[in-house]
Amino acid sequence: MITVLVVDDDAHIRELLRLYLQKEGYQMVEAEDGEEALSIMEQTDVQAAIVDIMMPKLDGFDLCKHMRTFYNIPVLMLTAKGELADKEKAYRAGTDDYIVKPFEPKEVLFRLKALLRRFQMIHDDKIQIGTMCINRKNYEVQVGGKTIILPLKEFELLAQLASYPNQIFTREQLIEHVWGLGYEGNDRTVDVHIKRLRKRFSHCQSDFTIQTVRGVGYKLETLKAGGQS
Repeated sequence: MITVLVVDDDAHIRELLRLYLQKEGYQMVEAEDGEEALSIMEQTDVQAAIVDIMMPKLDGFDLCKHMRTFYNIPVLMLTAKGELADKEKAYRAGTDDYIVKPFEPKEVLFRLKALLRRFQMIHDDKIQIGTMCINRKNYEVQVGGKTIILPLKEFELLAQLASYPNQIFTREQLIEHVWGLGYEGNDRTVDVHIKRLRKRFSHCQSDFTIQTVRGVGYKLETLKAGGQS
């Protein structure tokens, strides 16, 4: 059974999510602030987290950063802070998705399911997006039976985006995942590599496109129904 950690200082929201999560077969553990959440995670095997931002003791931004450093789980932020600057800060902190309150519990559920499905893909040797297959073991990309060999950083950038279809990454996140924390160059190198990937895979636009999210970063958007597996 999948265990979901819900972190929110509003007891009514925790109870509402418990009702819906349990109905869908999830086990839920809860915390009312970031410090309590960390204590729970030290003792409990958690597969996903739903996190509020404005909390006492340790807020959602800092909690998310800690989770990204020490745990390997998808994080969904659920918050009343809906300004673009808040969303950007959340994605920089490492969240995988973001929902603004008031929310529909069913939307939380289907977003959570999508996150868990995408997260599972990162552990697979092969990533399938429509007719494109990315083989993480031998660093090859196949499209319609044709093998494409990419420069290493282009391959890693494509694999990172394809592992989480339709999820937005900031340039800083992509730098961290692909080039590493010690990278000292300009983050515009991401733009250059994205441009090259778009050119190489322009013939795959019926399956996916790499979209620019203005003011935030990039995402690989799947276009064909059933295109990801």
